[in-house]
Amino acid sequence: MRNRQKGFSLIELLIVVAIILIIAAIAIPNLLRSRMAANESSAVGSLRTINTGAVTYSATWGNGFPPTLASLGPANPATCDTADLIDANLGVAPFQKSGYQFAYGPLAVRAVTPAGCAAPGGDGFVAQDNPLTVGTSGQRSFCVDHSGVIRFDGTGAAFGVGAVCPIGATALQ
Repeated sequence: MRNRQKGFSLIELLIVVAIILIIAAIAIPNLLRSRMAANESSAVGSLRTINTGAVTYSATWGNGFPPTLASLGPANPATCDTADLIDANLGVAPFQKSGYQFAYGPLAVRAVTPAGCAAPGGDGFVAQDNPLTVGTSGQRSFCVDHSGVIRFDGTGAAFGVGAVCPIGATALQ
């Protein structure tokens, strides 16, 4: 009688493991690039939301553009100091969403504060978002000011709040 073995040989198992590793080596970089692209899309959408909220704040409260990002944040009821125009992901510290850190600053702060507002607004604003880790959570940083044009820097470097978005930065198409 012959003794027949059942199962896989060590060579067959090593070949299967090698094939799985090759597939993983191809798939993982594509997954990371897709994730960064999704984070960047979310960051641009969030800047559009902040821009819309700032314009709505200016039209609603007569205080110019909001003095802080938190001024656009959630509240019940809405006031000049917390206008309930953006969600808690953007309007409550630490101002992070989808791998990006957001910053906001008013430009040319007004001398007069309207009744019902704790802080004066600005005659303009600049908002930016930078990847938390360049090359992992995102590759580009984005900026928008009161002109409404979203610009980006391909290196992921911060623009710096307190000035309009640099004209040299590439406008997002």
